[in-house]
Amino acid sequence: MLLGLPISTPALVVLLFPTAYAQKETPATTSVVVQPGAPGEPSKMLPPSTRPTVPHLSQADVVFMEGMIMHHSQAVEMTAMIPSHTENKDVRSLGAKISSSQTDEINFMKGWLVARHEPISMAMPDMPGMDTSGQSMAPMPGMLTPKQMGELRQARGEEFDRLFLAGMIQHHNGALIMVKDLFDTAGAGQDADLFDFATDADNTQRAEIRIMQSMLDKTR
Repeated sequence: MLLGLPISTPALVVLLFPTAYAQKETPATTSVVVQPGAPGEPSKMLPPSTRPTVPHLSQADVVFMEGMIMHHSQAVEMTAMIPSHTENKDVRSLGAKISSSQTDEINFMKGWLVARHEPISMAMPDMPGMDTSGQSMAPMPGMLTPKQMGELRQARGEEFDRLFLAGMIQHHNGALIMVKDLFDTAGAGQDADLFDFATDADNTQRAEIRIMQSMLDKTR
């Protein structure tokens, strides 16, 4: 009897020894760290103390992004001529798609550089072909020359369509070279955001080259 009240023996055990239940602990869980193996090789179990590391930012990554901003900017400039230079619906549709996607990519690349406290452009204002140190730069792959851009501005109708498609194929092929050079550089392209961007850009521009080549063949 407790406090004058009758109580059964099992209940008494609970009341008198509540800590016996409170002290019961769940087994501690141990995290498992798995390192995926190379193709054809098994994965490895790493110690629980293993911590992820952030890949070192390569200068080649920065140069690639700065250069690709300039490269994309010329493509956008080319597409801006379309509304006043041709009535070809297919060229207009393709140009709008290229303009939209490459403008979005330019914004992404600028944001990527700003987040890493890197300059957005490698070129001095009004001084194409010069880097920030004033030294002359090798032209980026695929970029149209001033002569080619001038011819494109002067062309109209079918002639414009032909020059635009040929020029944009050249331009896209140059971008593919830039992506390849990035991944061929030791230590470059390890940043996850950069890797995804460069891979997507490569796939997109390869697909667009095939479309433009088919359109160009029809103009001949």
